[in-house]
Amino acid sequence: MSAVRALAEKTHAAYQNFLGQGTTRLKNDVLLTLAGLLEAGSRVLDAENKKDLEAGEKAGLSGAFLDRLALNDRRIQGMIDACRDIARLNDPVGRIYDMVVRPEGFRVGRMRVPIGVIGIIYEARPNVTVEAAALCLKSGNAVILRGGSDAYHSNMALIGIIQKALVAHDVDPYLISFLESRDREAVNEMLIQDDLIHLIIPRGGEGLIRSVVEKSRIPVLKHYKGICHVYVHEKADREMAVNIVLNAKVQRPAVCNAAETLLVDAAVAQVMLPEILKKLQEAGVEIRGCEKTRAIYKQDVKPATEADYHAEYLDLIIAVRIVENINEAVRHINTYGSGHTDAIVTGDMLAAGFFENNVDSASVMVNATTRLSDGSVYGLGAEIGISTDRLHARGPMGLEELTTYKWIVHGNGHLRT
Repeated sequence: MSAVRALAEKTHAAYQNFLGQGTTRLKNDVLLTLAGLLEAGSRVLDAENKKDLEAGEKAGLSGAFLDRLALNDRRIQGMIDACRDIARLNDPVGRIYDMVVRPEGFRVGRMRVPIGVIGIIYEARPNVTVEAAALCLKSGNAVILRGGSDAYHSNMALIGIIQKALVAHDVDPYLISFLESRDREAVNEMLIQDDLIHLIIPRGGEGLIRSVVEKSRIPVLKHYKGICHVYVHEKADREMAVNIVLNAKVQRPAVCNAAETLLVDAAVAQVMLPEILKKLQEAGVEIRGCEKTRAIYKQDVKPATEADYHAEYLDLIIAVRIVENINEAVRHINTYGSGHTDAIVTGDMLAAGFFENNVDSASVMVNATTRLSDGSVYGLGAEIGISTDRLHARGPMGLEELTTYKWIVHGNGHLRT
């Protein structure tokens, strides 16, 4: 038996045992213990993370990648806070809902239950290790984590702390497992364990996700790209538009909910664009604009190509296009967008309603930055990822999105005739 198969069997067995053991109180106790252990182990985490950062710098990894790899004090505190926040959230497991009485007198409803064993494959961002583990634990799932080799030392330190928290409460440590092998073939083998693993969630670049989808026998929850738009409608407040565009692009450009394309109504482009683009350039953003944009603002704007409207830059670059009206803006977004997050800035609530109804994205923002598209911001405590799929979850995935349901029927000796 291969090491990957053996790990999947142990994790599956731990999940089966936890079904009868995992009360809300036990799950919360583990999470609070984990928070305390992370706090106590922050110096060790910092030292192990520095090994990964030093290796990454020697390997020539980009600044944006190294930023995602870093476990600074703020991110360690973020993991601690996430554990405590998730412990405070309502437990979805066991909740019965939509119970109705049928004409025959029996009752039918649904109960929230864990999905089962989840495989999570991710790159960089070692904080995902804790957040994914905490969410899977609270939702009653087992998980096999496989982080990127660039974060190996950080992840090994984190999984050691997580499993220590489980053992402290007599929970099988294989409930939260880690696939240690750096061999990519180990991931391919993990993806064919469809009798033991029930869902795969890949988090990373488009190449990783497409590779997982192509090779997996297990259902995959996908998030290919974050091509997010900010659309400045003709009735937008000028100051609000400037602030939202700047925040959406600049606040943290290397994440999936950062804006990649700016659309501006032709009716206000002469007034709005120069100030917005000047502020973006002052923040170090490279502008790639359509012909109309370049005619209005001639200060070092590169011509935008078709490829720019399909691009997820994850960097200080933005594509800009002037559109005739809201219909053209919506068509552009639905043609080039990735279904992640798109925003409109407008003082016209009829226009806002049209945008909400017709933009085909997981999150639609009105007079707000795309950067708000996030599980913790939405009150989910943390998120396992952001799904651009339509089944079974869409947008930020929190506890409830990590459960499924089973049908519950309550009768009184009812028979079928």
